[in-house]
Amino acid sequence: MSPEAKLVYMANQIGKFFAAQGEARAVAGIADHLQKFWEPHMRATVVAHLRAGGAGLDPYPRRAVQLLAETADERV
Repeated sequence: MSPEAKLVYMANQIGKFFAAQGEARAVAGIADHLQKFWEPHMRATVVAHLRAGGAGLDPYPRRAVQLLAETADERV
């Protein structure tokens, strides 16, 4: 399994945990979890994966990674 595929799998698993909270809270919760508990290189890799098409990301994790990408763009 490639590093990107592993991160997609992990993001989707986190998404499944938060999904019961409804879309808005789930997306915010996933993004918060990724920001707090993933290493910067992990976040950068999954953001790059999203920008390359985001294959395999479920809808809520996809939106959460998009939030991370927007935040990263604001910091530059």
